Amino acid sequence: MTIKFSPTQLQAYFVCGSQDVAEGQLTTVVAQALRAGITAFQFRDKGASHLTAKARLAVGQKLHQLCSTYRVPFIVDDDVDLAIALHADGIHVGRSDQQIQQVLSRVADRLFVGLSCSTPAEVAQANQLAQLSYVGSGPVFPTGSKADAGPVIGLAGLAQLVQLSRHPVVAIGGITEDQLPEIAQTGASGSAVISLLTQSTDIAETVQKMLQATTH
Repeated sequence: MTIKFSPTQLQAYFVCGSQDVAEGQLTTVVAQALRAGITAFQFRDKGASHLTAKARLAVGQKLHQLCSTYRVPFIVDDDVDLAIALHADGIHVGRSDQQIQQVLSRVADRLFVGLSCSTPAEVAQANQLAQLSYVGSGPVFPTGSKADAGPVIGLAGLAQLVQLSRHPVVAIGGITEDQLPEIAQTGASGSAVISLLTQSTDIAETVQKMLQATTH
């Protein structure tokens, strides 16, 4: 059963692929994060990925099953064919990736769609897309997880985009536990993180801090 989009799913949004964890550990790490209470999971397997296309499909199926068990939306990064093959709940589209209109027409009524936006002009364009579910904005802080990350926008930049956006905004990029309350103060619906969880010494505690930041 497909999970419909809700802005509360952006509270503790975990982004991860094989390149972000030790080889063979992806399923284990995602399972830990799900048990800890993440609200969304994005399968972003690219860059220094350890997986072949066939293995990516098999791992994606396993991860989707795990997410379904916890009633957490399973989102695929940028790859429409993979998202459809895996019967994903959603797809996230980057600024420099496939044309958003093409994606929206291909997955209409099947998957919810998120879009990366880091400038007021990009948010203004996103505001015209009624089918869009949410916007991912950043990098808020410098990040080492994404080689293709754009210029840092900072908390002030994030607050500006939240104010301009008609869609809920999830913050992304270099976010640490200490910065979670400041992110929440901008009006963002939550934080999307990679290393905050993959490098956490206590995933359960980190996820609790993510959830608490948005509920206070």
